[in-house]
Amino acid sequence: MVQELFQKADLELIEEVKRGNIRSFSELVKRHQKGLFRLCLRFLKSTELAEDVVQETFIKAYEKLETFEGRSSFKSWLYQIGVNSAKNRLREFRYDMDDIENVHLAIGASLDQGLIHAALSDIIQKEVDELPQKQKMALTLRVYDDLSFKEIAHIMNCPYDTAKANYRHALMKLRHVFESSEELRAFMEESSSVLVHFNNLACEVE
Repeated sequence: MVQELFQKADLELIEEVKRGNIRSFSELVKRHQKGLFRLCLRFLKSTELAEDVVQETFIKAYEKLETFEGRSSFKSWLYQIGVNSAKNRLREFRYDMDDIENVHLAIGASLDQGLIHAALSDIIQKEVDELPQKQKMALTLRVYDDLSFKEIAHIMNCPYDTAKANYRHALMKLRHVFESSEELRAFMEESSSVLVHFNNLACEVE
């Protein structure tokens, strides 16, 4: 319900912008710039480049706002522009696109709060970094940004079932790693909140 109200507020602001109220776009920027910056930073690994891409994304969003029809949330529409802009920036700097596979992705705050041992956080992060790009993106957008699978599918430009499948495969790979490692099992048993959190994540796609 809260998400629905938030989306309605975005749509109302967009209609005001389309009617010529530029201040309403400033409110949209204020509302989404932090999340967009985190997303861009995961791709670019540079604060300066991420800030440039965030600015570029909002400029593009403003210029294309007339094409936004509200069939998706403004947030997912904006994030899709941000992802594409970040990828373009990587190409401009002549990065091998395989480097995207190695982008350091942060684990969600809700998960980090349950990590008692820093070593466990490092191990989990290492395993997340080794996931294929699409699985890593789906997992991060779901866990860190708390986006719906519909929004994730829009950002990744893929069918709903594909987004959900990538997320599920990522979770299953992580669970397999945890279950096959005695060290990780011991950590997980000591940090029951992490275990509960991963079980809850797994249940939503089973």
